[in-house]
Amino acid sequence: MPESVLPGERTGPDGKSVANKVLLSLTQRQFRMVRPQLRFQTLSQHDILHESQRKVGWIYFPNDGLVSLVIVMANGKTAEAGVVGSEGVVGLEGAFGFKRSPIREVVQVSGTAYRMPADKLQRIFQSSPEILLRFSRFTMINRMQVSQTAACNRLHEVEKRLARWLLMTQDRVQSGLLPMTHDFLATMLGTDRGSVTIAAGVLQRQKIIEYTRGSVRVLNRKALEDCSCECYRLISEYNSELTR
Repeated sequence: MPESVLPGERTGPDGKSVANKVLLSLTQRQFRMVRPQLRFQTLSQHDILHESQRKVGWIYFPNDGLVSLVIVMANGKTAEAGVVGSEGVVGLEGAFGFKRSPIREVVQVSGTAYRMPADKLQRIFQSSPEILLRFSRFTMINRMQVSQTAACNRLHEVEKRLARWLLMTQDRVQSGLLPMTHDFLATMLGTDRGSVTIAAGVLQRQKIIEYTRGSVRVLNRKALEDCSCECYRLISEYNSELTR
């Protein structure tokens, strides 16, 4: 059985605390294989960790903050594919041998992360099937989230999609104040700014959220859950599998 590890019990080579749940889920022996390659990094809002169709050279393990996964089309239009916080990993395509990824990975909420070269993790996978299995499990669960998000953006109205996205973001940021603009929300939800403004206005009039320039404050979490579609519950259930 994997050893139970609290966030304060593990540190990177620099002595800084590890709070990423995937790293914490590794056994002590597995973590010792990964630890020497970890490098601490500050993530600033709007940093692009990987650009669409470019080589994936680094794997990121967020300790906090939020990374948005965005699909970029040939005409430049974008749509949300998912979000990753401290529960997950960014850039695993590189460790699995893929040269490029169609996903742009951009920091939406500032935080910190550990990162390591993709080729180093690929070598660890080759020497440790147990670690490969752990990361493969996250990859499958993340793809379930991406699939559910795609269906949500195609089938559900903007107000419900906005509620779902705000809930997912708050779960990872663990704050009632979420820094984001209408333009960014439009990108995430695959719609136009006007539609987001209307949807946010509905939630604001109901005193569920408060929107100010550049940020959204969640005032009534329970009401926001009631406004969301079933996709929020399903995605939350997928992510709960990571701790089992």
